[in-house]
Amino acid sequence: MSAAPHPSFGPDVVLESPAFIHPTAQIYGKVRIGRDASLWPYTVVRSEFYEVEIGAMTNIQDFVMVHVGSHCGTYIGAHCSITHHCTIHGCTIGDNCLIGINATIMDGCRIGENSIVAGGAFLKEGTEIPPNSIVMGVPGKVTKTRNNWVANRFNAWLYHRNALAYGRGFHRAWDGPETVAAGKAEMKRLMAEFRERYPAEA
Repeated sequence: MSAAPHPSFGPDVVLESPAFIHPTAQIYGKVRIGRDASLWPYTVVRSEFYEVEIGAMTNIQDFVMVHVGSHCGTYIGAHCSITHHCTIHGCTIGDNCLIGINATIMDGCRIGENSIVAGGAFLKEGTEIPPNSIVMGVPGKVTKTRNNWVANRFNAWLYHRNALAYGRGFHRAWDGPETVAAGKAEMKRLMAEFRERYPAEA
């Protein structure tokens, strides 16, 4: 856990060494937060029944609401970015996904890995999104197929770097030549890993 003040959270919450949890975050019920994950200002995670699981290196950004559905828990994979003001409700989000600002994902939805859900999209109950998709609209539909592994992993890396800095009380981790150099090195590493993982797409 970071050196920042502890947030409000209930006795059933399991923290697996997250990178940073902002003290304004509210976490209640059966919730598991993975290693190196981060929760940012005014996030709310509630699980009165079923469970919520947040994967390693995933960031839950400012004002996000995560809740269980009426018939299912909520499962967010590793290396995901759930961006500002999203509502994540009783759904499953695969690894390496980015959910855009103010998107809503409802009960029973399943988002395949390496996907992007555009800002403002609304995914109605039971929507199935295959891996490597870009989703837009109300209701949300697949508009393009593309493997977003590199871009989404890079965004998760940026937030992890920021989370470690916030844990030290430093709020300008993305400023300056050091970050630019580190970003270039990380992108080079990710591109090499992408070629190994997905040789047909490289």
